[in-house]
Amino acid sequence: MTAFVYILASRRNGTLYVGVTTDIAKRMTDHKAGIGSAFTSKYAVHRLVHLEIFDDLESARSREHSLKRWRRAWKLELIEKNNPQWQDLSEGLI
Repeated sequence: MTAFVYILASRRNGTLYVGVTTDIAKRMTDHKAGIGSAFTSKYAVHRLVHLEIFDDLESARSREHSLKRWRRAWKLELIEKNNPQWQDLSEGLI
């Protein structure tokens, strides 16, 4: 089963959210509709800025927990390294 770990942002260097899912297209549709989570809805965190793909959910959850423990600066560096323009990567998914 394919699983995804993702980071959402409200804007460049804005509020961040780390999540995991097995259906990234549906999850992003939910987030953008304001039903993804109370946190993302409250803080308007809807821009997909980082995405990692895993072969199994257990590995993805392990990575999610690891990323959640990272310092904010490390998360920003990860995003900048792979998506320096902070483009919304969900545009091709939904």
